[in-house]
Amino acid sequence: MAPAAGSDRAEEILYGLHAVREALKAGTRPLQRLLVLRPDKQFADLVQLARALRVPVHIQPAASLDRLVPGGKHQGVVAFAAAKAYQTEDAILARAAERNEPPLLVILDGVEDPHNLGAVLRTAEGAGVHGVFIPERRAAGLTSVVAKVSAGAIDHIPVARVTNTTRLLETLKEAGVWIYAVEPTAGKLFTDVDLRGPVGFVFGGEGKGIRPGVLQHCDDRLRIPMKGRVESLNVSASAAVLLFEAVRQRSLAAGPATGSGARRPESRS
Repeated sequence: MAPAAGSDRAEEILYGLHAVREALKAGTRPLQRLLVLRPDKQFADLVQLARALRVPVHIQPAASLDRLVPGGKHQGVVAFAAAKAYQTEDAILARAAERNEPPLLVILDGVEDPHNLGAVLRTAEGAGVHGVFIPERRAAGLTSVVAKVSAGAIDHIPVARVTNTTRLLETLKEAGVWIYAVEPTAGKLFTDVDLRGPVGFVFGGEGKGIRPGVLQHCDDRLRIPMKGRVESLNVSASAAVLLFEAVRQRSLAAGPATGSGARRPESRS
């Protein structure tokens, strides 16, 4: 089989009507997206099955599929297999409950570089994060590159893929999770808030940061003070700073989470 772009494992790509159909039916090998030549009758069952399983479907010209599969023997169908199965939002929240811990969550808004995603997963697992949420579209998925960069963390931390990030944020807020956007123009420092309760951090993608539509659904915004000429840190570095501040605060037996300046989130009501 042909290697996927940026991948170091040949089996990351499946192609051909039979191979992809059987992979979808079996469900033992999660697929992160399906590419088809056209949405006509020939591919209708594949498209329907993929959408039922919440696998994103993209229509691609033959030239694009030919580039992925040497010799063009793809029959108009190419699928990308994930390195592990995705979890659900409920399963992630249940994981926190089982540990008798307030949820500590990471929400990524459009991180497209698999190396960045892998680094975030490694950091998140080390900080005891209960789960990471990534978008279905315009974002890196759980490829073998991500698995390699995560240094094994991918096998120990749940990752959920969501169709609508803003809807996810509203659902998490209804579950009592306080959502913080981490972005360089925020007025509040990350050390000025109490992070011991249920918390979700939203980190933006490379270059564009957090989308405005997502920002407006966050409860508050936090920034990391920058003393040099660059405006912000890499997403994995930002995640490390915020997550391990939460770890530090949660490790304190009693007293204000960050000294006299710590503030608990205001009520949404």
